[in-house]
Amino acid sequence: MTSLDLQDRVVIVTGAGGGLGRSHALSLAQRGARVVVNDLAAGDADGPSAAGVVKEIESGGGSAIAVEASVAERASAASVVEQALDAFGQVDGLVNNAGILRDRSFAKMTEQEVREVLEVHLMGAFHLTSAVWPHFKEQGFGRIVNTTSPAGLFGNFGQANYAAAKMGLVGLTRTLAIEGARAGINVNVVAPLAASRMTEAILPPEALAKLDPDLVAPLVTYLCSPACTHTGGVFTAGGGFVGRVAVTQGPGVVFDRDLTPEDLADKWDEVVRMDGAVEFDGGAAAQGDWVLGRI
Repeated sequence: MTSLDLQDRVVIVTGAGGGLGRSHALSLAQRGARVVVNDLAAGDADGPSAAGVVKEIESGGGSAIAVEASVAERASAASVVEQALDAFGQVDGLVNNAGILRDRSFAKMTEQEVREVLEVHLMGAFHLTSAVWPHFKEQGFGRIVNTTSPAGLFGNFGQANYAAAKMGLVGLTRTLAIEGARAGINVNVVAPLAASRMTEAILPPEALAKLDPDLVAPLVTYLCSPACTHTGGVFTAGGGFVGRVAVTQGPGVVFDRDLTPEDLADKWDEVVRMDGAVEFDGGAAAQGDWVLGRI
């Protein structure tokens, strides 16, 4: 059996004071990583908080620091990386896990509720990634795990803001995987389904009982490890299930240059069929070549 070793690696986990982030931080520490536990408030060492998670890691013989900072503000997010470098001298991995909910049906959703969610989820990941990217490029190694959601991949009522932010993270991940490949930077994204502060209000107790966050953390730990060479992947995980979600395109229909809406109506069943679909690896050029080869 493969044995994963993250000894002496330094990994930042945002939103790690509880829930999924806590599970990620503990799992990484158990494999030898030194963990930067970030949350909005470091809190009390005896309660659910970044300080409390650090205490758990240290009691198990691991090494960690708590960093109180908002990922939604660029300077604050950059300070997380600065404190990691001050404490450990390096950064090798980043888990963008921090998030908030502002659920409301689209008809009633405000612009402020959209902006708040985008600022934490999408811009928060952008800020942290921007801060670690130069260090990863210089050392020729880096692992980034972003956090999407089934709501982002498939949609969900009352979560237009959240779904937009989460699908934005998929696009960010796919592009960073392309741009980081030559520098040894792997970037993947995970859509977890787990009991947490964010899901306890929207999932029934019987579902939450089966969705232990500790069952998502092994995937995140593997994606952060040097042993994992996969990049640009979109993964779902929850309740012991782990799978990959792919972007595919069906065979479609080639029309002549006099294409009309009526032509589409007549051939619509062929346009939308997915048998024989082709998966794209994230390369825009490859997609263009495939399309051009059809006409």
